Amino acid sequence: MDRLTAMQVFTEVATSGSFSAAADKLDMSRAMVTRYVAELEQWLNARLLQRTTRSVTLTDAGEHCLRRSQQMLALMQDVEEETASTEGALRGQLRLTCSMSLGYAQMAAAITDFLALHPQLKIDLDVSEGSVNLVEKRIDLAIRISSEPDPMLVSRPLARCDSLLVASPAYLAAHGTPQAPAELARHRCLSYANFGKSVWQLERNGETARVSVTSHFSANEATTLLQAALAGGGIALQPTYLANPLLRSGQLQVVLPEWTLPAMTIHALYPSRRHLSPAVRALLDFLVGRFAGVAW
Repeated sequence: MDRLTAMQVFTEVATSGSFSAAADKLDMSRAMVTRYVAELEQWLNARLLQRTTRSVTLTDAGEHCLRRSQQMLALMQDVEEETASTEGALRGQLRLTCSMSLGYAQMAAAITDFLALHPQLKIDLDVSEGSVNLVEKRIDLAIRISSEPDPMLVSRPLARCDSLLVASPAYLAAHGTPQAPAELARHRCLSYANFGKSVWQLERNGETARVSVTSHFSANEATTLLQAALAGGGIALQPTYLANPLLRSGQLQVVLPEWTLPAMTIHALYPSRRHLSPAVRALLDFLVGRFAGVAW
């Protein structure tokens, strides 16, 4: 039995909580996944997973095995990447995470272009809005938008992230165009469920306006609110990297263009500077160069 492969299979089952999901991820049959886990348990002489008809959970032995398996797999990946880098080619697999809106608007194309430069690399992108334990999920790089990145992680700024207020021409024709921040209180607003849901802060020439808005539709993800704005659902706060193409096409219009919203930063986050693989370093440098001076 290939014990490293068995560890990889077990790790995927443990993290996904499903034999079927692991089989799909690894492009194996469910029977083969089951066999690898069974043979790993036989080799270790310990039961690693508790199986029921609805769930798969780790035993105490399984938790220890998962931690060690993740370390072994990470070490093996480092060996492959460092060996490959001495031959002038990057290979192996990188695991990234970013928000859905950034993945849709920017990262998918950026990753495609990066892989064209390094065809022997593979990249697995986890699109999620919530925080992710990078070590537990074996994530090499998290791309997050924040004014205060996680202090427990190493942060490298990639680009400034500006936002603005937008609405469809149809909505503005039907409900009027706000001429001052206070008028937003009388409009239908589309808000983030976990950020600025009820209060929007705007600035102009040193003047600050904090407006209590009525959120008729909130969501935890920017592209959903963008689609609602396109459908005439109201005024939405949107990052420029996502809204600019629609502003250029006329499908959306800027609301209160003389007022600005607090800017944030797109950060690349990773657990440690130590043992940073050549592939991760190459991707970081590529993203810094790609996003330098972008007109978002």
